[in-house]
Amino acid sequence: MKYKFKTKPYEHQLEALKRSWNKHEYAYFMEMGTGKSKVLLDNIAMLYDKGGIDSAIIVAPKGVYRNWSEKEIPAHMPEHVLKYVAVWTPAPTKAQKNELIKLFDLTQDLKILIINVEAFSTKKGVAFVEKFILAHNPLIAVDESTTIKNPKAQRTKNLLRLSINTKYRRILTGFPVTRSPLDLYSQCSFLSPHLLGHASYYTFQNRYAQLINRKMGQRSFRQVVGYQNLGELTDRVGTFSYRVLKKECLDLPDKVYQTREVELTPEQKKVYKQLKKYAVAELESHEIVSVTSVLTQILRLHQVVCGFVKHDNGEEVEIQNNRVDELINILEEVRGKTIIWANYQYDIRRILKTLHNITGTESVATYYGGTPDEERQEVIRRFQDPDSPLQYLISNVQTGGYGITLTAASTVIYYSNNYDLEKRLQSEDRAHRIGQTNKVTYIDLVSRGTVDEKIVKALRNKLNLAQEVLGDEKWKDWIT
Repeated sequence: MKYKFKTKPYEHQLEALKRSWNKHEYAYFMEMGTGKSKVLLDNIAMLYDKGGIDSAIIVAPKGVYRNWSEKEIPAHMPEHVLKYVAVWTPAPTKAQKNELIKLFDLTQDLKILIINVEAFSTKKGVAFVEKFILAHNPLIAVDESTTIKNPKAQRTKNLLRLSINTKYRRILTGFPVTRSPLDLYSQCSFLSPHLLGHASYYTFQNRYAQLINRKMGQRSFRQVVGYQNLGELTDRVGTFSYRVLKKECLDLPDKVYQTREVELTPEQKKVYKQLKKYAVAELESHEIVSVTSVLTQILRLHQVVCGFVKHDNGEEVEIQNNRVDELINILEEVRGKTIIWANYQYDIRRILKTLHNITGTESVATYYGGTPDEERQEVIRRFQDPDSPLQYLISNVQTGGYGITLTAASTVIYYSNNYDLEKRLQSEDRAHRIGQTNKVTYIDLVSRGTVDEKIVKALRNKLNLAQEVLGDEKWKDWIT
């Protein structure tokens, strides 16, 4: 394929472009770190050059959507393409308003609107995108498309409605199935409601899920107990998607996994035992145990293991624990830049305070919900800069696990794990992606004999916790 690329594509990226560039709908199911963002931008440039589109809308999670304008587009959009990029914000300043207005100027440059997926839950966000689509002929793409996997979510409904009025549509994700094969329905329906051959989610579910009739009190419902016809589904999806794994296309250094045991303190053991007893009694009192109720109890037990209790009024109370001490022991053993993933904001604040006291304020930074949007890219820049004193980046996978490159790190510590498999895989590959030249070591802090150990085991085995606890009795294996 002859084209004036800004950055030379890998063979697998060329293959993805060959298969997709002029298709009306296509899915890039490319594992994190294989460069799917570059593929999309090259695809947009090609369609613009050929007169297929005059604009593009890139939808991404809130934590990373600015990364497209500040990093990906400057790095990969071909030089010959004249472009204008604007980032949507719900409460724009006067200058930001003017930038958004320029998207509607009668000029020949490629107009690119960057907007977070959460905006599609708001009237203002939907109205702006609708106006943009009416004024232009855009390609619309959803980055990390699992954010629209829930067909009942308002943002999913709005995106599906708006996408009908665009000629070209793309979705990008490394793992389109995070909880069950049913995750595919909404993502593929965004591309086109006809691709999967089912006019509704319910007919799709009936085809690919095994269902049984259940009753809870006076209410009857159908419960998913398994899946069927998955080979057929895979074949159908394969006709409009490109799938590649890092091991198939990149010569990246190895991943190494280690576990560091953290012993519970007597106080933790006491509280954990009490909460476990309460959890069993609470769940056994239900006629039918839901996944949500099980996960709630697991979450409470996990917080105790991490060293705190969160009361119903929101108050967080520390429990004497050894987890931070073990983290410091690890940091004294490793060299180079280190990512520390923590599931709870309480953990992040506690780690930050500790490292400030030990290593100084310049050596550590955070990247999570409490980090202002305008500071996030600077934090990443400093962390990636080999000459910067910033050595330790503390983040949670909900915010930092998507769309950013952290290849300066060769050590990744999971102080406390999120039990969502997709988020674990995404977070691992912030460091293990194109640009990484060193072996990456992943260290899980684990308290044996607790839900902590079971969560890590499930993640290591690529199991979704929500699926694991599905069923009447399976929850007992996790709680007891």
